[in-house]
Parts: sequence; structure tokens; C-alpha cells
Amino acid sequence: MSHRRETQDQGFATRAIHEGYEPLDEQGALTPPVHLTSTFAFESVEQGAARFAGEAPGHFYSRISNPTVEILEKRMASLEGGEAGLATASGMGAITALMWSLLRPGDELITDNTLYGCTHAFFYHGLAEFGIHVRPVDLSDPAKLEAVISDKTRLVYFETPANPTMRLVDIEAISEIAHRHGVQVAVDNTYATPAITRPIERGADFVVHSATKFLGGHGDLVAGILVGSEADMLKVRLTGLKDFTGAVMSPFTAFLVMRGIKTLEIRMARQSASALEVARWLEKHPKIKRVYYPGLESFSQYQLARRQMNDFGGVMAFDLTGGLEAARQFMNHLTLICRAVSLGDAETLIQHPASMTHSVLTPEERAEHGVSDDLVRLSVGLETVDDILDDLSKALDNLKEA
Repeated sequence: MSHRRETQDQGFATRAIHEGYEPLDEQGALTPPVHLTSTFAFESVEQGAARFAGEAPGHFYSRISNPTVEILEKRMASLEGGEAGLATASGMGAITALMWSLLRPGDELITDNTLYGCTHAFFYHGLAEFGIHVRPVDLSDPAKLEAVISDKTRLVYFETPANPTMRLVDIEAISEIAHRHGVQVAVDNTYATPAITRPIERGADFVVHSATKFLGGHGDLVAGILVGSEADMLKVRLTGLKDFTGAVMSPFTAFLVMRGIKTLEIRMARQSASALEVARWLEKHPKIKRVYYPGLESFSQYQLARRQMNDFGGVMAFDLTGGLEAARQFMNHLTLICRAVSLGDAETLIQHPASMTHSVLTPEERAEHGVSDDLVRLSVGLETVDDILDDLSKALDNLKEA
């Protein structure tokens, strides 16, 4: 007898903790068991055949599905407002599995001008080599999508906020145009998470995440999440994931991600509040040319941020006066803040996109993306905000002396 409770009408934090799992169905274990198994036994040949054919529920091989991973997939689908989820070994695993499932030679993929460096490399130096036309468009202006979308376009893809410049895209406006032309929309929601923005509820068809970041939240895993319709997720599971990429999430990683999302809502609230305080402080500092953070009234898309986001997140970017050398000196003077790529951890992290995450782009491509040599990206963690500000202040003071 199943004791499974219904949580779909309950709050975000409740679903982040309980969705998809009932302890009484697992001998009372409060935390979901980690099913460290590659394969599953069948009661009969007939049962095995029915599972392989998709005619009966149940697991048969962990490259296709696993009980622990399945709980995470259901939980993320609920939090994003989608029908089904799919867990992968990394954020790039989620993106590649989606693209190999949806696109074929001759198809067109429209992307925003600003993308994470590895996403850009996969699209423009990977998919393009297999006969897929990848077209960059400034999707912050929906009219530009209307002008170029065609009968060959299969998918529109963008990040909001975008990495690393924090540029926003109006999800509802882009989705309306795309759907009018019979085109699907995929949104990378890594920066915002479903605690702040839920793209599917605003018209998107797919949401992708690097679960390595805020979802995991503790810098101890690499993982990806994809959410969409049941039919689309089944297609991606059985083609892009199972056959094309093999980018399968391990059950133990799923356990870690579920541990992380239990506290997602309160972590995002704390990191957003601290980030806004840091952004306002940086904006007033004479050694800072410009701060890119959606919660600042000076941010060019502040009104869109207020309409589309219920908070402003923990990540920002800023330009220093003094160019590349100033950025290097500033970062090297920090003592509390860690010089490291990634974001969304409990620790505050800082990195230099031009020489790190976006170094795979040519100088011309970086210029097109707004990634200057003096741009620095900061992911505000869970430390006491006064300590973060003190570290930034001392590093900037040392830069003045230099």
C-alpha cells in the first residue's frame, strides 16, 4: 500500500522538501535511499519485455532511469511548473542532450547574443559543424527575433540573467513570438532558479539548469537538470541522454542535489539580500566603473527584472577602472572571497570571465558579448555581508596604492 502524499497545491519550500517521496513507503527512512545499482531484476521475462517496450512502469537500467534520480526529476518538475524533469551529469549534459534530440542538419537554432562560454562553444563550434545553422540575435529586443525567425527555425535559446553580464530577456515576449511561428523556447534558468523565476509559467517550453550552482548550493557536485513536457522529456531521455550523450546523473549526485534544494528558497533570499547590499556599495566606489545587477535602479532592465523576477539573485558583474591589470590586482588582493569559477555556493566566489569562463571565445566574440578585460563576476555567498564588504574594500584600497 502506498502512503504517497499529494503536494502539488502546497508551497514552494514544502514541495522542495517533500515532492515525489513518502518515507512510509521506504520503511520510514526520512531521507530518500540512494539506489546504487546499475541494473534491476524482473519478476518475469514478460515484465522485463514490457518495461523495455515502455508498456509497464518500472526501472530496468540506470542509464535510462533510477529510483533516487526519479525523485529529483519529479521534484524539479514541480518547482519549475513543468510536467516532467530529466537529470543529467552536468549542465552541459542537459544542453547537449536537448539539442541532439531536437535538431537535425538543416535546422536553425536562434540564440541570444550573450551565452555562457561552453554553451557558445558547443553551439557555434559544435552544432554548426553538423549542418545546424546557429544564428545569434539580440533577444533583449523581441522585435529582432520577429525579423529573423523562419520556417527552418526549430528552437530559440537564451539565458536570463545571462552569464556574465546579467543581461535579461523578456521570456513572455520571446515565447509569444516563437510560438506564433511554431517554434519552441528553451531558457537557461541557472542564475535565477525556480525560487526567483519560472520560465515555463511565462511561456517557455524547456528549462535547463547547471544544478552544480544554486540548486546544489554547496560546491560539492556537478549536475544538470532539464524540465519540459512529458512527451519532450521522454524523447530526450531515450535519444539525447540514453543514446547520444550518455550524460547520466549518478544516484549519489541526485541525493546531494535534493539535499541542496531543501534549503533553496531561504538561501536565495539570503544571497539576494546580501548581493543587493554589495551591489549598492560597489556602485558608489570610485574604483568601479559600472555594476551589472538587476536589483539596482541604474540597471538598464530594472523594470523587466521587477516584472519577471520575484528577487534579484546572488550574482553580479562589474567593471573596474584600470583595465585588465586592475582586475588582476584587485582579485589577487582578496583574502576571504575565493578566486574560483562556478557560482551559487555558500562561499563568495569571484572570477575573471575574459581569462577564465569565457576564454574559449575569441576577443571579437567576447566584445560582442560585452565581456571586457576589466569585467569581474562576483557570486555572493552566505557569509556575513559586512565581512564580504570588508574584503572588497581592502582589496580596492590596495589597488589604489598600487
